[in-house]
Amino acid sequence: MSLWLALAIGNSRLHWAAFSDSRLLHNWDSDYWTAAAIAQFAADPASAGLSIASEVSLQAPVPLAIASVVPAQTDLWQQYPAQQILTLADVPLAKMYPTLGIDRALTLWGAICSLGAPVLVIDAGTALTFTAADRANTLLGGAILPGLRLQQQALAQDTAALPLVALQPDLNLLPPRWATDTPTAIRSGILYTLLASLQDFACDWLLQEPEGAIALTGGDSALLHQALSQQNPALAARIHRDPALIFRGIPALRNWSLI
Repeated sequence: MSLWLALAIGNSRLHWAAFSDSRLLHNWDSDYWTAAAIAQFAADPASAGLSIASEVSLQAPVPLAIASVVPAQTDLWQQYPAQQILTLADVPLAKMYPTLGIDRALTLWGAICSLGAPVLVIDAGTALTFTAADRANTLLGGAILPGLRLQQQALAQDTAALPLVALQPDLNLLPPRWATDTPTAIRSGILYTLLASLQDFACDWLLQEPEGAIALTGGDSALLHQALSQQNPALAARIHRDPALIFRGIPALRNWSLI
């Protein structure tokens, strides 16, 4: 069995996947690592306590495919001895622009590999992004707006009196739209605005591509999909949620001569 790892470095977390050849075994998230932790992992993979470590034998150094949107983190991981840094040049999509994030390109490519094209990808992470491709695997474009937690943090940090609030722990209970207290008003404003954005882009996509696929991924995808299921169950049923979407197409991009 040829075991290797993929690492997607996001704006707030590390996103991991373990593969056996081209088969995805497991995916998980972690906090950022220090340079010392990376060096230790290269020498002794078992010392890192990875989720997959108890299930398979990790031989040092574990081959690692890396996609990053955080330059400082990219610099750290470039010191890892058995790595391939994925760039836009590795992704077989037409008409990508130079500043397109590698995360958006990879989630779109992963959606094409798993669902086919045309496809719209909605990534509910630090930012909420919409990215679409046509039947010829050509990038059609998309949009970016602040995600759920980024909006929460902005209100708390950039206002004098508004608190940092979490959404209600019960995902089966949407907040009242017309709130009568400040924390609930924040929950209402953020959640219903994000849901409105999601529905608007998804509905416009289906007008253009009635049989087109829609994929939802990212750390807040479960929360938004559950909320959408209550508000618009027919649309929610059209959306395929896949937390590991960014990894689906990476095996086809891996340079086996490098890692």
